[in-house]
Amino acid sequence: MSNIVGVPKEIKSDEHRVAITPDGVRELSTYGIQVLIERGAGLDSSIKDEDYIASGGQVLDSAEQVWERADLIAKVKEPLEEEYRFLRPDLVLFTFLHLAAYPQLAQALIASKTCAVAYETVERDNHSLPLLAPMSEVAGRMAVQIGSHFLEAHSGGKGVLLGGVPGVRPGRVCVIGAGNVGWNAAWIAAGMEAEVQLFDKDLDRLRWTDQIHRGRITTLASNRGALERAVAGADLLIGAVLVAGKRAPVVVTEDMVSLMSPKAVVIDVAVDQGGCVATTQETTHAEPVFERHGVVHYGVANMPGAVPHTSTWALTNATLPYLAALAAHGVDEAMRQHPELVKGVNTRNGELVNEAVASALEATG
Repeated sequence: MSNIVGVPKEIKSDEHRVAITPDGVRELSTYGIQVLIERGAGLDSSIKDEDYIASGGQVLDSAEQVWERADLIAKVKEPLEEEYRFLRPDLVLFTFLHLAAYPQLAQALIASKTCAVAYETVERDNHSLPLLAPMSEVAGRMAVQIGSHFLEAHSGGKGVLLGGVPGVRPGRVCVIGAGNVGWNAAWIAAGMEAEVQLFDKDLDRLRWTDQIHRGRITTLASNRGALERAVAGADLLIGAVLVAGKRAPVVVTEDMVSLMSPKAVVIDVAVDQGGCVATTQETTHAEPVFERHGVVHYGVANMPGAVPHTSTWALTNATLPYLAALAAHGVDEAMRQHPELVKGVNTRNGELVNEAVASALEATG
């Protein structure tokens, strides 16, 4: 069992979330679980050290102290190279990993024999992803907000107001993928009165969206010809394609991007799984965009990190039941109580145990 949970401060560029709220600390304490938090870890999420202490947590001065004393480490983003030294055989790591995009991390976890449980591959029988869902909702809604900003001329865009005005055509938004990210993006774009096209291969998902929005969002079956036409005419293209545990399939080719109008904007939310737009490359909040073929590209992998107050609470709401089970009962019993955690385990005892992740890493060499 892992009765001491450690929460270090996130060190990825411009990552402002933290893995637990004070309410989460208090909930864990009811199970007899001690929570160690690195000093200042919650400040960017508007959580003071005193809030954690008042909820029963203990604040430590350094990340090293937290990693060394904890049996289970709860994080938001994957460990960076400077954190690999903290990995060890008797440690459980619970965080977003996205190993298909970070093979070096996979090797470090295997070499250290750390048991790593990835938020994004915890999967229910109905194929829903309960720990990815809240951040997907945040990222989807942010994608439109960010896209509208970079469409403004002073931000390098073509000067389009998504909602238009009476007598002027609204902006055209093309969303590829009707999962949690895509559906939320399409919803917000439609709410801004943009002209929205939503693509997916799952006709039932499109049918459901159409019933909810009653024509405000145009739903289209995803195929090469339809995508080529929609991408070429889009002012804002949002890539939201996900295959759990695997590298995102590239569905928008470089040729498609080259046919977009100058200063159009691409937001590839799938960038943390390699991206579903061929011209995507990972960027940071500090330098979020680049141009290719005259098109503005945004490729920040930790988009919800820009709204940490909202994201931290949303993430903890989803992770807390699993975190409590892992910490109170250990990995094996937690998997019995929550079968969806079985697919969440990516590495254990020096082996890569998630088949989808293993297949994706093998494909990437």
